[in-house]
Amino acid sequence: MAIIRPFKALRPRKDLVLKVQSPPYDVVSTEEARELAKDNPFSFLHITRPEIDLPSGIDLYDERVYLKAKENLERFIKDGVLFKDEKPMLYLYVQKMGDRVQHGIVGVFSCEEYDRGIIKKHENTRIEKEIDRTKHIEYTNAQNGPVFLTYKARKNLRDIVKDFVNSTTPEYDFEVDGVRHTFYLMDDDKLIKKIVDIFGSIDYLYIADGHHRSAAAVRVWKKRMEENPNHTGEEPYNFFLAVAFPHDELFIMDYNRVVKDLNGLSKEDFIKKVGEKFEIEEKSKRGNPYRPEKRHTFGMYLDGKWYKLTAKPEIVNENDPVKRLDVAILQDNLLDPILGIKNPRKDKRIEFVGGIRGLSVLEEKADKTGGVAFSMYPTSIEELMAVADAGLVMPPKSTWFEPKLRSGLFVHKLDE
Repeated sequence: MAIIRPFKALRPRKDLVLKVQSPPYDVVSTEEARELAKDNPFSFLHITRPEIDLPSGIDLYDERVYLKAKENLERFIKDGVLFKDEKPMLYLYVQKMGDRVQHGIVGVFSCEEYDRGIIKKHENTRIEKEIDRTKHIEYTNAQNGPVFLTYKARKNLRDIVKDFVNSTTPEYDFEVDGVRHTFYLMDDDKLIKKIVDIFGSIDYLYIADGHHRSAAAVRVWKKRMEENPNHTGEEPYNFFLAVAFPHDELFIMDYNRVVKDLNGLSKEDFIKKVGEKFEIEEKSKRGNPYRPEKRHTFGMYLDGKWYKLTAKPEIVNENDPVKRLDVAILQDNLLDPILGIKNPRKDKRIEFVGGIRGLSVLEEKADKTGGVAFSMYPTSIEELMAVADAGLVMPPKSTWFEPKLRSGLFVHKLDE
């Protein structure tokens, strides 16, 4: 079963929601956050990227950063920028990008179920980022950024959501960066019970994005559980903030790669080595990027030309949920053995470019260093679920979900 609980969200006043909402903390740099929040004292970036209010160059893990997050959140509450709902609710968060619409139910989810594997992950986390998010929760006593969950779509839940949207006035409704964000209050106890019961019949939830946030929430849960002699399992720290979307509404974009050099090889030798594992077809010149049309095909940009690479059958293992991924095929048969990228998570010679930025960026970056770029066919949500179901992890930078969840629309305080 999957547990979802209503909660009392801490959220912005209607008249300030556009000023408060911000991109997620992990998709903007300190410099970008500072620029976005400039002249806007209400931006939620003052809480999620509090270093922007401290001297330039400060260590992001300095205690002063977490203390500033705490101070700024308390100021937002004191000044009435954020207020807490009077009763526990679920919420509906609808995002529309182009013709695509996704409906996410906002609630709090069980840390214990994460620990037991009912909420499944597909990525490894980095200990320093886990500790960072743990400290952010502990100092602010709040979960300030939601985890992005998905579940195998249910018709009964879809029907409830559809009827609700058609009969309810949204609390917030705004557009930013080409995406419309609509937020509803689900405050009817009977409706909440129906949704809770349906989730109770769902076998597994999957983390689409937010592995560090969920891992940090679980760290806090374990610590507070040990420290509380009167622990009941119902305290707010037992649950983490998340938005759960049906799997068939999600949109995963390509997550492309640029390598700064050819690892000492000439262009001719490099192409010869690539041809041992991939069929190579010249496609187009610079300015007309090639986008792969199906799995196991790749675009390669090199020296002003685009090529189509097709993985030869002998390097594709369809029986292994990880090795059959295009990101794994490219890593295992080209990036590692030919370009020497042994650890893509740490190697500074490789850069990852989200599909939202387009393919022309790949040309610019590869031309700048004399390197090579690869356009990818997007990983599917079914592939992600298969990896998670097998208890395995995907290679780094396998998925780029769009649209991103905005921060600042709802916060889970741990003292409610």
